[in-house]
Amino acid sequence: MKKIAVFGSGSWGTAISLLLVRAGHKVSLIGIFSDEIELMKRKKENIQYLPGCFLPDEITPTTDLKEIDAEAVFVSVPSHAVRESARLIKPYLRPGCIMINTAKGLEENTGLRLSQVLEEELPGHPIAVLSGPSHAEEVGRDVVTAVAVAAKDIKVAEAVQDLIMTSKFRVYTNLDMIGVEMGGSLKNIVALCTGILDGMNPKDNTKAALMTRGLAEMTRLGVAMGGQPETFYGLAGIGDLIVTCTSLHSRNLRAGRALGAGKPLDEVLREVGMVVEGVRATKVAFELSKKYGISMPITEQAYKVLFEGLSPSEALENLMMRGKKHETEDMGILGR
Repeated sequence: MKKIAVFGSGSWGTAISLLLVRAGHKVSLIGIFSDEIELMKRKKENIQYLPGCFLPDEITPTTDLKEIDAEAVFVSVPSHAVRESARLIKPYLRPGCIMINTAKGLEENTGLRLSQVLEEELPGHPIAVLSGPSHAEEVGRDVVTAVAVAAKDIKVAEAVQDLIMTSKFRVYTNLDMIGVEMGGSLKNIVALCTGILDGMNPKDNTKAALMTRGLAEMTRLGVAMGGQPETFYGLAGIGDLIVTCTSLHSRNLRAGRALGAGKPLDEVLREVGMVVEGVRATKVAFELSKKYGISMPITEQAYKVLFEGLSPSEALENLMMRGKKHETEDMGILGR
């Protein structure tokens, strides 16, 4: 049994903690809001973010940052909180402990991947990334799941693989951190757009076209940034894309449906009540597409809907009336 810390007591941090206990470890689940942590202690359940999942004695909810002193630390906070979180926990980290990021997003303003943010803030700590089709609601309930863990050093990836793999949670290693992170970030944009289509009452043909062409955009930008094309056709790419675009567990899908039905963005975000990563990812990916000279028409139209007041119906027409293309010329498989 190893002592592991999870920083972030939301739905995914709670689910990761439950997974780690099943893998045979003792877990400190660290949050910053004392009222939420005290409620979890009393109820043995994260009623607000992951109801219905009993917390065993091997999980200790706490606000004590000294409990971050562990052999490995999972950072399970929204993308916009990763840098601040790293600065907060840095003084309490065990030298050389592995940091595993579970958020799927990009940092606003800098456009950095979250592993790059952790590398900047926590030099000397090996960084890994966990991604793939894995809703917290299902991982918390021990549903059969397969994910990818990426690191620059295969030994680091394998160490995380050994740490969390169970008979219900299969982990594949991957050395393509860029591809894994970009897949996990960009699929949120496509899921948001799929939800917008749902709100407009489309048919299956339309959604299939969006998901397929969305994958092409994800691959194009990821490859331009240094990722490997094949990563986007694996768990961190198409796998995560499928689950996020088809499940009601997806916040991005739910938010998109409300947007497609005509609700304003600020009202939608209030109703969802949790972070909708696709909104931030759309802004950052749109800026990155300009930086790298990559065509991302779906992302561009999503940006205009979210931030410039374009109606979803106008955005859909703009996409359908683009100039003629040969299908594989911009799929990303040739590195374009």
